[in-house]
Amino acid sequence: MDRLFDFSDYGALLGLVHNSLVAAALLGVVGGLVGVFVQVRDMQFAVHGISELSFAGAAAALLLGGSVALGSVLGSVLAAALIGGLGVRARDRNSVIGVLMPFGLGLGVLFLSLYEGRAANKFGLLTGQIVAVDTVRLGWLVGVSIVVLAGLAVIWRPLMFVSVDPEVAAARGLPAGVLSVVFTLLLGLAVSLAVQVVGALLVLSLLVTPAAAAFRVTASPVLAPLLSTLFAVVSAVGGILLALGGSIPISPFVTTISFAIYLVCRVVSARRRRSGWGTRVQDAQLTPAPAPVR
Repeated sequence: MDRLFDFSDYGALLGLVHNSLVAAALLGVVGGLVGVFVQVRDMQFAVHGISELSFAGAAAALLLGGSVALGSVLGSVLAAALIGGLGVRARDRNSVIGVLMPFGLGLGVLFLSLYEGRAANKFGLLTGQIVAVDTVRLGWLVGVSIVVLAGLAVIWRPLMFVSVDPEVAAARGLPAGVLSVVFTLLLGLAVSLAVQVVGALLVLSLLVTPAAAAFRVTASPVLAPLLSTLFAVVSAVGGILLALGGSIPISPFVTTISFAIYLVCRVVSARRRRSGWGTRVQDAQLTPAPAPVR
């Protein structure tokens, strides 16, 4: 255990990861909110698929000497556009993702094999680095976060309606296809944020697990996003704070905290069911109240 943790110079080291802490907090907020729709729309597989092309884009930028943050964003947006445009239906979407995942991973491995720079840079794209967020990259992360949060604010209510009750939403004329594509693009941007903090392999720990934990204990359309965001922020920031005193990458800490929160929520859910509460309600609770028919 002494080899894993050394907090003797923790105060001095803490100042070195200021940007990473800010980035992790932003990622927690974005990931927690996006994760709500990932759960409701059953798009967990899409998160992993997008992360593979985000990894490929970041690896290409690393090889060419460009901005890794920009490469990650471009890779994610490309994957999201393909998934959203070619796979509106769940069956088609999963097929597209299944094709993109090995292609993106293969490209990323190719680019990294051609890269002759530091091995830490290669490893960091897969598992994350706590000191990899410099001022320029933090600016990218802040800008992308603002775009995602603004987009979610605009489409939140109609997207929730379409996600929970697509038949009624279609009958009311809501553009389900357009909303699906827009959300998939926002998801791609969120994935690009996660890849730069926790690496391409473990983005699910911040874009899926916190929301899954929140829905174990509540189905409230207000409380679920709040809990999901809180869980994601605690996982991301807590992972960095623990990794700072350790000798291993950030990812194991983030994933362990996220998984521990999920287990606690499962225990709470089971105890409530045994006591007769019932933590789950019908999905209709998430549907916006219909306007009265005149």
